[in-house]
Amino acid sequence: MTKGCCSPNAAPARTDLRPPMPSGPRPDLARNQILLPRCEFLMGTEDGEGYPEDGEGPVRKVALASFSISKYAVTNRDFGQFVQDTGYITTAQSQGWSHVFHMFLSASQKRMTTDVPAETPWWYPTSDACWNAPEGAGSDILARQDHPVVHVSWFDAIAYCDWAGCTLPTEAQWECAARAGSDDTYPWGAELNPKGKHMCNIWQGRFPGSNTVDDGYIGTAPVTAYSANNFGLHNMIGNVWEWCADAFSPDYHEATSTHDPYFATDTGIRAVRGGSFLCHKSYCNRYRSAARNGNAPDTTSSNLGFRVAN
Repeated sequence: MTKGCCSPNAAPARTDLRPPMPSGPRPDLARNQILLPRCEFLMGTEDGEGYPEDGEGPVRKVALASFSISKYAVTNRDFGQFVQDTGYITTAQSQGWSHVFHMFLSASQKRMTTDVPAETPWWYPTSDACWNAPEGAGSDILARQDHPVVHVSWFDAIAYCDWAGCTLPTEAQWECAARAGSDDTYPWGAELNPKGKHMCNIWQGRFPGSNTVDDGYIGTAPVTAYSANNFGLHNMIGNVWEWCADAFSPDYHEATSTHDPYFATDTGIRAVRGGSFLCHKSYCNRYRSAARNGNAPDTTSSNLGFRVAN
């Protein structure tokens, strides 16, 4: 992962290459997908708000074949059905811990936690934190069934896709879907909060110690919160980082085709897109349509989720 992101750092891990392409989505999943016809769009950015070290540019015209993408991120309810049907054990459950943002923990939990990363001290490796216990032992998701599932690794996302008959979007598919026909910084235009209206779930206040919650959410929001973009997709920007199919490389735009680009070379890092409820202009403004980042595929945290494509 490149420096300066609000996600936890993790050591690179070896990964498989392109995930298996299934024959088709489950019928219930298909109802929640939007079909996007073949399109061309300008991918990437070269503006001053971007991170050149992330490889956000150069801007180039990219052509994509038709694909479908889900209206919103996979929810706790969706993921719970997958676990119920398969008995799947997530990465966080197997390792016995996950990264939890400091504001979500009690003082006693913090005292019990060791190995807090010096470069991102707001992340606490918390025992028993996982998708259905997001803040560790004693927490639950009963009131968050329609929130995006978090504490899921790239491997967990791929396992869900194998079960559901779908795949993760490529970075190009994700950006095309997020832009929804717009060449502006955000899907809705050039301004983050047009006429003072909050359009997405990101950090409000002074990161990482003070969140004013002006946008209504201190953590994740329901997957249908805020207005959908022009393609009918919710929360492509903010809320949770979303895993993509590609391996991550700053050389993405130089190394991939302009037709259905996909970065397959194994870098030990997987691409994530969209930013999260922790992103803030003072530290990590990767809630822009062209922003990109990556993390080790076995990383799990309070702000990592995914949506599916086909």
